[in-house]
Amino acid sequence: MIFFTDRDLGSLFPQILSDAGIHVEKHDDHFPNNDTPDASWLSEVGRNKWFAISKDKRIRYRQNELNAVMQAGVGLFLVVGKASHREHAENFVTCINKIERFLNKYAPPFIAKVYRPSSEQQRRGSRKKGRVELYLSHEEWSKRGR
Repeated sequence: MIFFTDRDLGSLFPQILSDAGIHVEKHDDHFPNNDTPDASWLSEVGRNKWFAISKDKRIRYRQNELNAVMQAGVGLFLVVGKASHREHAENFVTCINKIERFLNKYAPPFIAKVYRPSSEQQRRGSRKKGRVELYLSHEEWSKRGR
């Protein structure tokens, strides 16, 4: 399982994943140009059968990018919530078993959200991990009429 991190996650996010033993391909290693359209890198991710990670929650609202995710066969994980790259990366690492279970249940293409534990859980010092939820499946996308 190989993950591709979008440029919006910087260099720290993929480094933390890599340090945890997760295979990561970084955007800038494949697309040194900062203005590479999302549709271009999504096509590459799909062609390589990687899973994409992004913080760009707007991608799910832009029809051309939704279409690119689905047509390229990409499994896209959106890290959501206000947090630093470090916090998102650490949560992703602690959720990796949940992500693997999610991947056993859902085949690409899809868009899923990776949530951190709630503020209340964090304040209480809970050891509860974040969660992974399906946002959009290929079937749901097809029903929308693209």
